[in-house]
Amino acid sequence: MFKFARPEYLQLLFILPVLAVLFIFYLRNKKQKLLKLVDSELFEKIVLFKSFSKEILKFSVITLSAALMILAMAKPQMGSRMEEVKQVGIDIFILLDVSNSMRAEDVKPDRLTKAKYDISNLIRKLEGDRIGLIVFAGESFVQFPLTTDYSAATLFLNAVDHSSIPVQGTAIADAINLAVTSFSDSVSTQKAIIVMTDGEDHEGDIESAIDKAKEKGVYIYTIGMGTEEGAAIPIKDVRGNTVGFKDDAEGKTVITKINESILREIASKGDGKFYRNTGESSGILGEIYDDLSGIEKSEYGSMRITQYDDKFYWFLIPALLLLVLEMFITDKPVKFLQKLFREKTA
Repeated sequence: MFKFARPEYLQLLFILPVLAVLFIFYLRNKKQKLLKLVDSELFEKIVLFKSFSKEILKFSVITLSAALMILAMAKPQMGSRMEEVKQVGIDIFILLDVSNSMRAEDVKPDRLTKAKYDISNLIRKLEGDRIGLIVFAGESFVQFPLTTDYSAATLFLNAVDHSSIPVQGTAIADAINLAVTSFSDSVSTQKAIIVMTDGEDHEGDIESAIDKAKEKGVYIYTIGMGTEEGAAIPIKDVRGNTVGFKDDAEGKTVITKINESILREIASKGDGKFYRNTGESSGILGEIYDDLSGIEKSEYGSMRITQYDDKFYWFLIPALLLLVLEMFITDKPVKFLQKLFREKTA
C-alpha cells in the first residue's frame, strides 16, 4: 500500500504549470525582441551561440527536479506489514460548564475560553487514552463520546460556545449522571470525570450523582473557573464588543463568583482533587492527567494498523541527479530541439 504522509505538500505541484506558461511567454517575448533588432539570417547566427532549445531543456530538467523534490517532501511511504496493536489507557469525560456565568472575565480572556484552551492542551498530551466531552448548563449534552480520535475531538471542542445549551443553569448533578451512563460497562478501564465550572447556582441532587459514580469506580476531579472576588457578566454584540453587563431583577449588576465549597466537596467525596483556575496557569489539566497516569491502565480493545516505511529517496535521488545533469548542459544548440522550437513558435 502506497501513501503520502504529508499530502499537503503536493499542492505545490500546481505552481509548476504556472511557471511553465510564464516561461513560454518569456521565450516568445525574447524571440520577438531579437527579430526586431536583427533580420532572420542574423537571428539564426545568434541562436548558434545562445540556443533557445537548450533553455527549454534546462527549464524542463529543473522543473522535473522540482516536481520530484515536492514528491519527496510529501513523504511517500510504502506499507510493509500489518500489525495488531493493543489499545491501552484510561477513560476521561470532561464536563464543561457553558452557562452565562462562564462569560465572566475574571479569568482571561473569559472563563469558557480559558477552559477550552486548557482542554485543547490536554488533548494534545494524550497518548492512547480515550476522552469525551459533555457540555452543560441547565441541561447536559454529549458533545463527543469517548474517543482516541484527538483531531475530531479538537474540532468538536472548537464548536462549543455559550449557545451550545440554550437552557440556563448549572446542572452539575445531571452532567455527572450523564457521564457515568456514557462510560462503557463492557470495558474494565479506569474512569475519571473532570468538572470544569464556577459551581454557581448548581442544581440537582449532587450527593446521589456522586454515589452513582463511586459505585462505578469513577473518580471525580473539579476545576473551579473564576475568583473569589468574581466579575460581572458581560453582554456582547455580534462583533464581540461589550455593550453592557447582566443585571438582576432589581437592576443591579450581577457579580458571579466561584462556589469553591461545593466543588471541593464534590472532589473530596468523588475520591478526586479540587483545583482552582484563575487564569495564571495553563497546566492544571496536565497535572490532573499526570495524577491519573499513576492509575493502572487497562486494555480496552485492539486495532490492526499498517506499518509504513519512508520511500522519499525514490524521488530525492533522481531530483539531485537531474540538478547535476543541468549543470553540464551547455549553450551549444541541439538541432532537433531547435527545429521543434521554431515550429512551435513560428
